[in-house]
Amino acid sequence: MSIAKVTEVISGSAVSVEDAVQQGVSRASQTLDNVEGVWVKDVKGVVRDGKVVEWRTTLAITFVLNDE
Repeated sequence: MSIAKVTEVISGSAVSVEDAVQQGVSRASQTLDNVEGVWVKDVKGVVRDGKVVEWRTTLAITFVLNDE
């Protein structure tokens, strides 16, 4: 039987929302084993001088616990 756990992370990117999600998943995967899913819970744009300069995402990352 497998047991999964969910952890939340916040990630940002000056490029795009998709890049912010990928950055968050990539970084979480460096620490967590068996990352299997991501849920984008929230997206925020940081505005300076009338322009969006950064996208921030709140992610719920699902990973399966090791059976040791």
